[in-house]
Amino acid sequence: MILARVVGQVVSTMKRPQFEGAKLLLVQPETPSGEARGATLMAIDSVGAGVSERVIVVLEGRAAGEALGRRLSPVDAAIVGIVDHVDVEPEQ
Repeated sequence: MILARVVGQVVSTMKRPQFEGAKLLLVQPETPSGEARGATLMAIDSVGAGVSERVIVVLEGRAAGEALGRRLSPVDAAIVGIVDHVDVEPEQ
């Protein structure tokens, strides 16, 4: 799982039947302190996230598919939670 920020939406009029009704969002992975890291990803939303929200994303195909209740769907990334806050212990 990774932390990410929703940075945009993807609209697709033609898609596989497994994805009908699914919302596709662009997410930017972040460090716990909120700094962007890595490439932007497209993820299927299973929790109703919106643009600018911080989210939890699973990147494993099986876990991502199960998050949507579609176990055999070809899913690489799914949003499985909306983050309220992150507490990070200071380094010692």
